[in-house]
Amino acid sequence: MATTTRWPALPVADWQDTRDTLQLYTQVLGKVRMANAPLQNHWWNVALYPTARGLTTSLMPHPTGPSFQIDIDFLASRLDVATVEGQQRSLALEPRTVADFHAAVLGVLDELGVPTSIWPMPVEIADAVAFPDDRVHASYDPDAARRFWLALVEMTRVFEVFRSRFVGKASPVHLFWGGLDLAYTRFSGRGAPPHPGGAPNCGPQVMHEAYSQEVSSCGYWRGPPGEEGVFYAYAYPEPPGYRATPVTPEGARWDDGLAEFVLPYELVRTAADPDAVLLEFLQSTYEAAATTASWNRAALERPR
Repeated sequence: MATTTRWPALPVADWQDTRDTLQLYTQVLGKVRMANAPLQNHWWNVALYPTARGLTTSLMPHPTGPSFQIDIDFLASRLDVATVEGQQRSLALEPRTVADFHAAVLGVLDELGVPTSIWPMPVEIADAVAFPDDRVHASYDPDAARRFWLALVEMTRVFEVFRSRFVGKASPVHLFWGGLDLAYTRFSGRGAPPHPGGAPNCGPQVMHEAYSQEVSSCGYWRGPPGEEGVFYAYAYPEPPGYRATPVTPEGARWDDGLAEFVLPYELVRTAADPDAVLLEFLQSTYEAAATTASWNRAALERPR
């Protein structure tokens, strides 16, 4: 199977139906992880992680059965569920309704002795339909899904370089299925006021846990805005002067609607040195947050 591993094009118009279905598929898997893994700070226990073949929940405990793991294999267009007892079941990744996918995944978990009940309502999606009732989202283009994964591989590699520059508290580089966005967060070490919330089907306790401390966050949002999505950066709480701070590279800007700095994915993808352009955006926007909020940068950053 021929694939390219360097910054594939991701036109939203070409894969929007698959993107929206895939987001709901990952929400089913993420909710399985949330139901079984103990709560970690800032909901780090629910995220998914890029792998050499796709995405993984990583190993999860189960209250009555064996520990298990769920993997999306974008190369083989397959979902694999495996337990530490050596049992495995697979589902084809193909066009199927969210309702059917939800039922099939929970059925596989029952077969493997790791039955799991999840709240079947999507989060962070306006006007969402419960998984068992969703017979609208049913698209799956394996080539489009593969391109998205390959882009995540490139982003993760660069984000890990950026992560290595910080010695303070920092999150993993992980995929949050609520918005299907790759994310990485740095912490100043100070607390933060309660987040006002507002995301669909997310109670206030969700955002209070996520933003309990002062942060500078960055990531990739699969769009819109942007013809191919955008890299983003924001600070919480937003310090005075932050949004007015000049940032680089050329093409980076403040988005009032998102209340975030953004950089179009295609500007990175088509650059002569994509890694350098993305790192410049990540570093510049972090410095905007750390400077305007008076972080103790000498204690938090690795000397370069």
